Amino acid sequence: MTVSTPGPGFRPRAALAMSPEAAAAVLDPESLDALAALCDLTPPPALDDFTTPRARAVLAHVDLLVTGWGCPPLDEDTLAAAPRLRAVVHTAGSVRGHITDACWERGIEVSSAASANAVPVAEYTLAMILLTGKHVLERARAYRATRTRDDWLRTPRTIGNHRRTVGILSASLTGRRVIELLHPHDLHLLLHDPYVTDADAAELGVERVELEELFARSDTVSVHTPLLPATRGLVSRELVEAMRPGAVLINTARGAVVDQDALTEAAAAGRIRAVVDVTDPEVLPPGHPLWDCDNVLLTPHLAGSQGNEWRRLADLALAEAARWASGAGFLHPVRRERLAFQA
Repeated sequence: MTVSTPGPGFRPRAALAMSPEAAAAVLDPESLDALAALCDLTPPPALDDFTTPRARAVLAHVDLLVTGWGCPPLDEDTLAAAPRLRAVVHTAGSVRGHITDACWERGIEVSSAASANAVPVAEYTLAMILLTGKHVLERARAYRATRTRDDWLRTPRTIGNHRRTVGILSASLTGRRVIELLHPHDLHLLLHDPYVTDADAAELGVERVELEELFARSDTVSVHTPLLPATRGLVSRELVEAMRPGAVLINTARGAVVDQDALTEAAAAGRIRAVVDVTDPEVLPPGHPLWDCDNVLLTPHLAGSQGNEWRRLADLALAEAARWASGAGFLHPVRRERLAFQA
């Protein structure tokens, strides 16, 4: 079998590997046409089961897989059926669900659209930091209930965004984007990330602090750490209890990073407020106290790419596929040695 090398004139054989729903959402007809212009693309439907006769026939000739949510694991058996496979371009964030050790051992190159997916998460976070700083949700609820305007000249000085302290937990792709978006505002930014040095923090324009200090000093703490064995339950009961009265905890990362029972108790008691976009499990049981807690804005994991934001994922994936085919290599590679620190 002859395997061509990416470079000028190379036209890879490619296929989609994700759920049909993910393919329809992320790759609109224009994106599919652009991908087909770049490579010999196996027509949809996307592969969502690598064991079927059709999947085996496709895998036998594919150089590049464009993956997405719902892609099955690329295990040893699947790779044995795909002897030409050289690269994977993922149209979403984490590749942990489908990239296996067998992929790294084969030397398959992997790219992810995590940086594109970080953009709407950071935008959502910025909005929530500013809205909760003004107590918008509570004041709108009171306005609707009373149909009268409060005495705005008596607004407590605890309300507002001038010189508030915002703590960022993890300088991940999303965490760094949040920091960037917060800089134009008159806020003091703290960061905890064990892999960030003082010099790194200075370059980011933040004050690096230890974990306990982040929670004790911040008016708002925004969680952006990936869910890893070392970060499960990282936001412990002790950290939640260390938060200032009336402080806000925002979680757009993963529910299991936070001690959910401790968060629920503190919010239900009126001691802290929270914006919770991710829970453990998703969705919470119908009787869970967070559903009815006035101090909590509970949203259905909507901070990430949705609707017209999916096009950003598709565009990044297309650009990565073009770079790889040309021999330029990925601009957003996923490295095996970095997986211990990434989602």
